[in-house]
Amino acid sequence: MGSSDRLLALTLGDPAGIGPDITLRAWRAREREAIPPFVLLGDPGLLLDRAKALGLAVRIETVDDIRSGAALFADALPVLPINMPGPVTPGRPDVACGRAVQQSIEDAVRLVLQGEASAVVTNPVSKAMLYRGGFAFPGHTEYLASLAASEGETPHPVMMLVGEDLRVVPVTIHIPLKDVPAALSTELILATIEITARDLGRFFGIAHPRIAVSGLNPHAGEDGSLGREELDIVAPAIEAARAKGLDVTGPHSADTLFHAAARSGYDAAITMYHDQALIPIKTIAFDTGVNVTLGLPFVRTSPDHGTAFALAGTERASPNSLIAALRLAAAMNKTAASRA
Repeated sequence: MGSSDRLLALTLGDPAGIGPDITLRAWRAREREAIPPFVLLGDPGLLLDRAKALGLAVRIETVDDIRSGAALFADALPVLPINMPGPVTPGRPDVACGRAVQQSIEDAVRLVLQGEASAVVTNPVSKAMLYRGGFAFPGHTEYLASLAASEGETPHPVMMLVGEDLRVVPVTIHIPLKDVPAALSTELILATIEITARDLGRFFGIAHPRIAVSGLNPHAGEDGSLGREELDIVAPAIEAARAKGLDVTGPHSADTLFHAAARSGYDAAITMYHDQALIPIKTIAFDTGVNVTLGLPFVRTSPDHGTAFALAGTERASPNSLIAALRLAAAMNKTAASRA
């Protein structure tokens, strides 16, 4: 089966959140715009209930083989069934649904690793609900890396946020801010730079990416007067990357790295912690930003927003970020195939 014949595998996300809502709206959008074909891994009955609550006319077709979904997509939303343990109320998360949420993710990864799906696109999950059910990973990114492990080797996942004219990568992700300085190392920053540069070429077609690296401290440490991390940890990583032939600049002050003129000078910015990356991307592209996991043996994208429980079942959830994630996953696959 060629890559053009394979569907995207879309996970359900938290069933009480807006994942079902935006999935239904994304499928409906195919009537007026190009939407890459996808199959949802979730509960068909839940989708029917949510469609009724939203007043959406959506034909749901349960399939037992992802390959049969491609012919259906124009007329029906194909669903590989994963049943919920009980009724789901929009806006009321239930820890009992955690196993089904994880099963959706695991099945999507299995399908893409087996070559039956072209990429994994994930709807938002509630980490709080998963943690209460015993989930042992900080988030989607780390969980996907674990699922992609092969022969004892676990990929180094790198989270990149993409929107309009900005791509940004945090070196540390889902850890408390107080733990960031100790978690940073020259080796970790260098690995993040190398994976980012490699996959910008592999999936985005940027042969010689320009990468800007921020500092950790205000004003990038002011030459050590506001902290030495830039001198002792960040700068050596940048020099090591340059020695390998990569086009890397920094450490830059994070507060001047994201205005329009600065953004025109690089293809991706690497920051030291979560909010350094996510605040600018969500300010610039809140409704259309996409979360991409680099470093995996397959393409994974996701909307750059959360479960939005307060919006579930209310007709107010926008599918734009999910549509952007579906389109980006398809585009990344196409670029990778052209460079193979």
